[in-house]
Amino acid sequence: MTRAAVKSTMTEQKPLRLRKRAEFLAVRNGEKRRGPLFLLEVKARTEAESAAAKVGDRPRVGLTVTKKNGNAVIRNRIRRRLREAMRANAGDMADGTDYVIVARREALDAPFTELVRELAKRVARRAEQKR
Repeated sequence: MTRAAVKSTMTEQKPLRLRKRAEFLAVRNGEKRRGPLFLLEVKARTEAESAAAKVGDRPRVGLTVTKKNGNAVIRNRIRRRLREAMRANAGDMADGTDYVIVARREALDAPFTELVRELAKRVARRAEQKR
């Protein structure tokens, strides 16, 4: 596989990022799914919000790792692990939905497979409830 082909498959799986404080605050008003490694906040966007952000129906994700978790090195390590777990579960994320992952310190020491499994369980929970 060529380098361009690998890069294109990686960008297809990658959800968009939440960037502005107002976007993070809007998601706080949505549903909260608590877990041992992180808190997942979920909010479905309205058509007006999607149009204003010019993102269409693609899911958007934001990460929050507070100073309570440790120094910059530790916070960045937690952020990298969560970002990679998020990429592994990008296909399961609902279109037109914003997600904010609020990390807990336990996310640093947990095995990566458990991190991916917990995120998949939290993301899929909504789909199970709708059935």
